[in-house]
Amino acid sequence: VAIYSNEDRFALHRFKADESYLVGAGKKPISAYLDIADIIRIAKEADVDAIHPGYGFLSENPDFADACVAAGVAFIGPNGDVMRTLGNKVAARAVAVAANVPVVPATTALPDDIEVAKKMALEVGYPLMLKASWGGGGRGMRVIETEADLAPMKELAQREALAAFGNDEVYLEKLVRRARHVEVQVMGDKHGNLVHLFERDCSVQRRNQKVVERAPAPYMDPDTRREL
Repeated sequence: VAIYSNEDRFALHRFKADESYLVGAGKKPISAYLDIADIIRIAKEADVDAIHPGYGFLSENPDFADACVAAGVAFIGPNGDVMRTLGNKVAARAVAVAANVPVVPATTALPDDIEVAKKMALEVGYPLMLKASWGGGGRGMRVIETEADLAPMKELAQREALAAFGNDEVYLEKLVRRARHVEVQVMGDKHGNLVHLFERDCSVQRRNQKVVERAPAPYMDPDTRREL
């Protein structure tokens, strides 16, 4: 069963699915795919067993995961509580710190008061990377070189984050120039099975969006790989 926004009514996935339903009628495409109530309505009408959230949009939204469970539909992904902790980068950092994992210096979520935000930025030190607390894919990310950049970039990033993830919370992190971006994918199920799928290098990016991922990371030595 597929859902589609009005703009995607001719998209291939709609016709490849056995059934397809218009979601968020009258809304713009991003808003349509963020319409939790309408997605749940369609799920109930189509008598679906489970929802795979896809990528982006509501895939990392804990309220959506909770709404699926409340509607008696399995959510293919982490539960809402796990998402609230790890889907929010500020909360995830706190978990990492508690587990004695080294982290890059950063602020907590920035307040609306720009003067307070400026003080928080100075404590970490420029240059900084402005990041959306929720979601990924490079959305809401801006390099902040000086204090003069903070106010306009914060406003821009918050608008972008709100449109992409339905939440405009942002924070600041110390900018590491020419960093290696290495990820380890972890997969688990509700029976307690947990595996890692080794590491992948995601350093080749455009506008902070990963373009090429290489696995295994070609420069990684065996000791670092084991430690990671």
